[in-house]
Amino acid sequence: MEHVVVYRKEGRYCGWPANYGIWSWGDEIVVGFTFGYVNPAGGFHAREKSKPFIPMQARSTDGGKTWEVQDTPASSPGNRGFSADEHMVEELGVGRVLEGGYLLPPPPGGINFTHPDFALMCARAGLGVGATPWFYISYDRCRRWEGPFALPMFDQVGVAARTDYLVSGPSECTLFLTAVRGAGRGARAFCSRTTDSGKTFQFLSWIAPDAESSSIMPASVRLSDSRILVAVRCRQAEQNWIDLYGSEDNGATWHYINRPAPDTGPGGNPPTLTKLLDGRICLTYGFRGVPHSMRARLSNDEGATWKDDIVLRDDGGNHDIGYPRTVQRPDGTVVTVYYFNDEPDGERYIAATLWAPPPKR
Repeated sequence: MEHVVVYRKEGRYCGWPANYGIWSWGDEIVVGFTFGYVNPAGGFHAREKSKPFIPMQARSTDGGKTWEVQDTPASSPGNRGFSADEHMVEELGVGRVLEGGYLLPPPPGGINFTHPDFALMCARAGLGVGATPWFYISYDRCRRWEGPFALPMFDQVGVAARTDYLVSGPSECTLFLTAVRGAGRGARAFCSRTTDSGKTFQFLSWIAPDAESSSIMPASVRLSDSRILVAVRCRQAEQNWIDLYGSEDNGATWHYINRPAPDTGPGGNPPTLTKLLDGRICLTYGFRGVPHSMRARLSNDEGATWKDDIVLRDDGGNHDIGYPRTVQRPDGTVVTVYYFNDEPDGERYIAATLWAPPPKR
């Protein structure tokens, strides 16, 4: 098991890769994150809200061993940072630009989702009522992003769009999103689909039931043309966990399967699902309890049961860690990227763990 620093800078705050996404083409891997400033008095997250957060992306061409980092080559309303409004004062957020009358261009249509170098990235302004979603596309492995393009509100009061999608064909793609339900009602995971090459996006289905708990940040994996698994980050009161749902009809309906991570620690942490080359399903997530750690679980039976936790590392300085995304290299090595810290008041940085899953039994 090897831990690699993707990007780290003294006094700065790098965070939340799960909000932006990861994409891979063999040993070429790209991951997104956001970049701001540390403030130990910043609350649950030790960030400075009076300074801007800007989107960044890191690229590795050697399977995650070394990385090059740049500003994300994507336009945004008012040239503001995106998917990080909750970490800045309102005056700095991209939501302020949208409130001022900026109109996001409509979806372009004509998207070829199966282009060999294709990538899609979702983005948002805010997390609460009024959260506005949009997306970008790339045909050159994230070297240039086209957009922003508006996503619908799907008759919701807000949509917190983070990057998770499944491509089914040249003209069909399913997005997994989170709907805001209003004051005191939390949020709920759902999926949307385009079948006309990204000209329109339609609401498809709710993933989790309309319960008192929140279900957010869905992470999907396709098992067949009709079968999909989705893991969701859940919270009720002070309890935080990850639930797994399945669909047998390509996302039209969903059923509860199990709870692969019964506790993700104070504040919770999102999941990511990866189908390994040997057919196993890999769940990775951050644990914000003690010891502050990055963990993985494997399933031999498409999520029906799960093996014990694999601790990737347990040396986090405090709870402010996680939000992973995971890919597997052609040689079988798994690359899990996340944000991390060594001490509570220190910088937050992007790290990757390169690890080999234990033999299948």
